[in-house]
Amino acid sequence: MYLVIGDVLNQNEVKDACAVLDAAQFVDGRATAGWHARAVKNNLQAGRGDNGVDTLRATLAKRIEANALFRMFARPSRLTPLILSRYEPGMAYGSHVDDAMIGGIRTDVSFTLFLDDPETYDGGALIIETTAGEEEVKLAPGQLVAYPSTTLHRVDPVTRGTRRVAVGWARSQVRHAEQREILFDLDTTVEELRHADVPRQTLDRVMKTRSNLLRRWMES
Repeated sequence: MYLVIGDVLNQNEVKDACAVLDAAQFVDGRATAGWHARAVKNNLQAGRGDNGVDTLRATLAKRIEANALFRMFARPSRLTPLILSRYEPGMAYGSHVDDAMIGGIRTDVSFTLFLDDPETYDGGALIIETTAGEEEVKLAPGQLVAYPSTTLHRVDPVTRGTRRVAVGWARSQVRHAEQREILFDLDTTVEELRHADVPRQTLDRVMKTRSNLLRRWMES
């Protein structure tokens, strides 16, 4: 299961982020890839030590963590430092699975926050490989896609323009993706029942089930 979340950033926040990246220095993205992914990774990423870029990473991480839908889907306990990536014509990222540990943090949920208008570049879609086939994701600026880190995925070659994204990973309080999906469905149902004309006992039973599953599955 993957989830698209709209309006993680508003238009002004996207504009501010792009202004910082316009002035940033980028380096070869293979420097942060594991040995398996390094062979298929061809992109650039913003270097570290730039105050503006470091502040942007922290700001974007706060906005992502504050998003209610992201918290419901990922149940994050920690995020890795974000990677700010840039793809120019001819660049791509071949099929790979993310490292199990990044920066000492177990990766359970991967996410990509899009920063450029998809009309300004060709190619560059994120392709997520699922049991039902390949899912193509190319979002408006300020939108985010999150998916299990166990998933094979790739970025198709950019053929025109520039694709810039913020990429990161979350360690979840619930390790297994199928359990997170059950809890996400339950949370969605709870929200619907809260605003529906149903007996209090019905909501109580659903909340009891949710709470007991959390006790069974959540890590401290």
